[in-house]
Amino acid sequence: MADSILVVVEQREGKLNRVSWETITAAQTIASATGWTLEAAVVGASAANIATEVAVKKLGKVYAVESPKLEPYTPDAFAFALKQLIASKQPKLVLMPHTYQVRDFVPKLATAMGRAVISDCIAFKHENGKLLFTRQMFQGKLAADVSFNSDAPWFATFQNGAFRGDQAEARSGAAPVENVKVEIADSVVRNKPQEVFKEAKQAVDLTQAEIIVSVGRGIKEQKNIELAKQLADALGGELAASRPICDSGWLPMDRQIGSSGQTVAPKLYLALGISGAIQHIVGMKGSRTIIAVNKDSEAPIFEIADYAVVGNLFDIVPPLIEEVKKAKAGG
Repeated sequence: MADSILVVVEQREGKLNRVSWETITAAQTIASATGWTLEAAVVGASAANIATEVAVKKLGKVYAVESPKLEPYTPDAFAFALKQLIASKQPKLVLMPHTYQVRDFVPKLATAMGRAVISDCIAFKHENGKLLFTRQMFQGKLAADVSFNSDAPWFATFQNGAFRGDQAEARSGAAPVENVKVEIADSVVRNKPQEVFKEAKQAVDLTQAEIIVSVGRGIKEQKNIELAKQLADALGGELAASRPICDSGWLPMDRQIGSSGQTVAPKLYLALGISGAIQHIVGMKGSRTIIAVNKDSEAPIFEIADYAVVGNLFDIVPPLIEEVKKAKAGG
């Protein structure tokens, strides 16, 4: 039987997390390089709808792994259900997005199967028949190629933005969906999720934003953030910031982009007054289009920007807001 890859896509309350498309792109690229077959799995109380959504991509099969015990999410139930599926289907490689939920259950799953996880990967290599995964170290200053020295199944997670979700290949007809019912005893689930904290309800998940306007030290004063907010509102995007802005309390910590904040890959990332320290760049370099505005022509952010605007953001942003509004109004 040919070696296979299993992608575990993520759904939250019946909605597919769009970073899953990126993991499918990664898996398709690995499958192309290795010649391995590719399948996907959706885990949840009612996973069939999401499985049908995923089945339009170039996959051999999609498994809808279902049990009433999988809702609400618990690491115990997810690890138990996936262990059964993996033991049955015996994939060589199991790929997942590097999300908070995956980080919660994958150590338990891998440990239960006597395996390790290579997490937060940004790329892979296939050299001399060997699969290597690239991880960043020391906040992106170094990159290490890591391989497995254990037997399969192997577990790896890919960082948000490492691959392009819109590049996931589709197939001419839908892939077959196989419903997998798992029996999970009451004794398996040892924790009982409580209501989501109010703070979490208010927090923004920037990984789902398609447009982000981000501010750095160049914004100078807290009151000037209103200017960036106006631009974000005009574009229909989210407001974010580099670490110094959040450390100063000018914006809440859930708006921080970078190695100690969120890692994002929007369609458009507009960096205003951000110099581009490596800690910030590792959090947004996967963005499809990067526009940077900075009065310092030597700012490191310009090295990765698709469009570099050298100038004072206070001269550039107000007319930009007006032009965006005019364009939206059809003027």
